[in-house]
Amino acid sequence: MSAPPGGAGPAPADRRARVVEAVLPSLRRSALFVLVAAAGWAVAAGRGWTDVHRSAGYLTVATALLAVGLFASTHGIDLAAARRNLRLVLLAVTVGVLVKAALISAVMYLAFGRPAFLVLGVAVAQIDPLSFAATRLRSRMSGQAQSILSAWASFDDPVTVLLTVYAAAWVVPALPGDPAGPTAADLGGFTLSLARNALLAAVAAVAWWGTRALHRWAATRTRWVGRAVTVGQLVALLGLAALAVTQFLLLGLAVAGLFYRPPIGPVLDLLTRWAFLAATFALGLVLVGGVDPVPGVVLGLAAVAAHVVVASVICARLPAADRLDVLLGQQNGITAVVLALVLERQFVGTVAVVAPAILVVNLVHALTNGLREASGRGGPGPAPAGSASAVRPRRRSGRSPAPDVPAH
Repeated sequence: MSAPPGGAGPAPADRRARVVEAVLPSLRRSALFVLVAAAGWAVAAGRGWTDVHRSAGYLTVATALLAVGLFASTHGIDLAAARRNLRLVLLAVTVGVLVKAALISAVMYLAFGRPAFLVLGVAVAQIDPLSFAATRLRSRMSGQAQSILSAWASFDDPVTVLLTVYAAAWVVPALPGDPAGPTAADLGGFTLSLARNALLAAVAAVAWWGTRALHRWAATRTRWVGRAVTVGQLVALLGLAALAVTQFLLLGLAVAGLFYRPPIGPVLDLLTRWAFLAATFALGLVLVGGVDPVPGVVLGLAAVAAHVVVASVICARLPAADRLDVLLGQQNGITAVVLALVLERQFVGTVAVVAPAILVVNLVHALTNGLREASGRGGPGPAPAGSASAVRPRRRSGRSPAPDVPAH
């Protein structure tokens, strides 16, 4: 890369190229999001569908799309790389997610005074991992910043889903017409659900390591035996996924993604990206009821601001350039889209608020990162030994290119 003499920074042409590289992926995904949602809206408006979210199969489809996104996020994590920033990652996906959700929810409640808006802060608190992966390929952030953001984005999805489900259970009694408050039964149900999710993860562990042992034995036999074992692993995974969807045991499925890893990387990438398109189309179907732009803009800006606050505390000891990269990392994708679809059943109007919020978050990401590059920052500092992205790059299948969209 050319630079003016004396180390004054990148040449204007290089700087323009950096701005384009920082802004274009987010703008492209935002445009695709709007177009696909508009197509869904047009179909619903043309056919007079006004209560899609109340149809029999709606919740099952939304849950299945969410299951795809969650399993893909944990399946793609490089655990060895995540361990190198374990303290920061643990803080980010536990305290960080809780504080972000609380800040966003507080802003929404103070601004609009509607109890239903309390749960929206949780729905948009996560960072979309594949949106980040798409921009990371073109960015010049350091290896350490990449590793932290990748792990944060991948791990916070399951935590966000768990918080959303139980935040919804606690907010419903606060809605007008339901004077009941949270009871001991709610805590009992929460504990039982965690136990059921843990049981699903345990069954997945037995299935995975059992078939792995069988696969090692099959390696000493003929090739077809090993292939049969791999097919068995895939069939078992489909069975576990079906159980997770029908019983809403998504946390258990997400945990299984940390270790249950048959060779399906390219297929899972493609499936996740198409799941995002399907979820966005479904979002458009529900948007036939209208958009609530003012709360949506406030929600999006609150999500970005909350991430800046939390990241500035968690990453306070990082170098200034790395800290700024993490601060500007908030993006939303399939998890926020599908959570909006799931919540629409209990909180009518959720989609009307979350849809514009997602657009605002991603446009702010494009704008701030474009300004970051336009400011003429230098290349990344030296990466610490062994630092790498916590999301492993997967090989693309050579058949049909996946659309460049965020997936979770």
